[in-house]
Amino acid sequence: MVNPDTAHHQDQYPTANAQTEITVTRKDLPLHCPTPTMALWSSHPRVFLPIDETPDGRYLCPYCGTQFILKDDD
Repeated sequence: MVNPDTAHHQDQYPTANAQTEITVTRKDLPLHCPTPTMALWSSHPRVFLPIDETPDGRYLCPYCGTQFILKDDD
């Protein structure tokens, strides 16, 4: 669900491509970009990223170029 307060507090949310590399765990699956912590007002359409199906656990968002890295749960 979209956070209704995002537009009111834009300075508290990073833009979709402010961080070029993000480490995620299996708890974050299914993975989508933009993530819930990104500001939606300046982002792209939500796209689901099948990072768990890649051999190296990496996935590049086709819209913003953010590199996601799947880390094993410890």
